[in-house]
Amino acid sequence: MKDSSLIQRGLAALARREYSAAELKRKLAAHAASDEALEEALKALKDRGYLSEARFAESFIRRQAARKGTSFIKQSLKQHQLSAELIATVTTDLQASEESRARQLWERRFGEVAVDPKERLRQMRFLASRGFSHDVIRRITRED
Repeated sequence: MKDSSLIQRGLAALARREYSAAELKRKLAAHAASDEALEEALKALKDRGYLSEARFAESFIRRQAARKGTSFIKQSLKQHQLSAELIATVTTDLQASEESRARQLWERRFGEVAVDPKERLRQMRFLASRGFSHDVIRRITRED
């Protein structure tokens, strides 16, 4: 028997933003009478097309891409329990744009290459903390 209140709660949550299946499961778990009812509600939402891991991943990337590097985004998607194949598929374009995204973030924050080694390291740590690759960071923070 499908628990319509769980489905309604799931629809209400999905109307606000996309969720991964694991995230929505955690959100609805407190309201479920049993694990079976929770699984049935999630299956019903997936079958009807309301819950989509691919849509969630694309939405997540759109929200994070301007401020975060590829490795940060990939790790975050893994934490949302998405499959490795899906992560590889949705992040293919990120690698190509990583340097331009990092440069935009760096220019917005700093604007000029640091002459002082301590300041340069601070700039490098800033980009590294946002998940950009070491090679990209070195190209951006080196003196031209």
